[in-house]
Amino acid sequence: MPAPALLASYRRLFAAPGAAAFTLAGLLGRLAMPMTGVSLVVLLSERRGSYGLAGTVSAAGLVTGAIGMPLIGRLVDRYGQARVTVPAALYNAVPLAALLLCVRFGAPDWTLYLCNAACAAAPNLGGMARSRWAHLYRDDPAARHLANSFEQALDELCFMTGPVLAMLLCTTLAPEAGLVTAGTLGTTGALLFAAQRCTEPPLPPVPSASPSPAPGRTSGRPHGSPLRVPGLRVLVLTFLATGMVFGATEITTVAYADALGHKAAAGVLLGLVAAGSCVAGLLFGLLTPRRTPGARFLAGVSAMAAVLLLPLAAGLGGAGLVLLGMALFAAGTATAPTMVTGMTLVQELLPQRQFNEGMAMAVSGIVVGISTGAALAGTVAEHAAPGTGYALPASAAALALLIALAGRRHLRTRRRSTAGESAPETAGENPERVVSASV
Repeated sequence: MPAPALLASYRRLFAAPGAAAFTLAGLLGRLAMPMTGVSLVVLLSERRGSYGLAGTVSAAGLVTGAIGMPLIGRLVDRYGQARVTVPAALYNAVPLAALLLCVRFGAPDWTLYLCNAACAAAPNLGGMARSRWAHLYRDDPAARHLANSFEQALDELCFMTGPVLAMLLCTTLAPEAGLVTAGTLGTTGALLFAAQRCTEPPLPPVPSASPSPAPGRTSGRPHGSPLRVPGLRVLVLTFLATGMVFGATEITTVAYADALGHKAAAGVLLGLVAAGSCVAGLLFGLLTPRRTPGARFLAGVSAMAAVLLLPLAAGLGGAGLVLLGMALFAAGTATAPTMVTGMTLVQELLPQRQFNEGMAMAVSGIVVGISTGAALAGTVAEHAAPGTGYALPASAAALALLIALAGRRHLRTRRRSTAGESAPETAGENPERVVSASV
């Protein structure tokens, strides 16, 4: 499809007043996440001379972030986006500034761990943006599907440009420049996003407790964990395995390019993965769903498991960087449909009052998976031949497929009532509707 026609198809989303404003503000804030990891590694490797220290300090932040994100999501569900985002963004800027000062004045290493671990209150702007689309187009399933795919493409755009921008700042200005910029963008973007009050979804009504909730659903208690829903547990585990795909692919690609004497090409190769996912996400939004979200999710995970055999074949076969790049681009095309449909299922399976917490749990699963996959791939890269590490993302994708297949009966979706709660589908209802997704 020509680019002008593609853009015209997505233009309809911004007919809603305020849609462009919260999208741009959210995009600005979301750039901070992919910039932070690279900036921190460059900063500590330059100022402290240790990649090991940089990796473990970064891991400390990932662990606490994975714990803090669902807690922030629960507060958003309970008190609203603006009331939580503003104090969370302002708080998160404090330990980040403290980290920079500790590096600047040579504080002990333990202070670095403490400061980065304290940066655990970053608002999930991607999830909140998807909640806004769901509210704006609550009566237009086709527009919600389009918005989900658009948001996934924005995520990939951030992960393509964020690390490049961070490296440029750190290498041309100062090692601190990347982290300073990431913190500024994250705080400013979050505050601007929270200021867009006209598109903020209203808090859903909290129902009274139900003595006998439907099987597989949460009760009416407002503070029950979304993980009580079996389908969400299946999705979180599947996303954890998917995160391992991302983390292992990144480290293995860097190690493989370095082994061939072209380490600088690793950035281009990883950009091809994100580019494949970005293009696939935009095109996926133009398709009319023909199956239920659960069936589409299984199809997406199956495709991901299949195409990740291509980088493995290219790496083990010594195909070279060009063919490897083509294989990585193809591998990226399967991730966006999987993520879009998976996050759609999160919203289908949960009542509206738990959307943000549930989506944050899914993202936390991905974050834990990324760190696990990166750690495993680093070990393999040190002890095995170049290209062997691509067995890790292929295996992780196969694990994701097995988890999804084992829990497929829990991925059946429900019709959402006007009150924002879930109700069983009846025999005559259309199973092809799509609800907005997260992350």
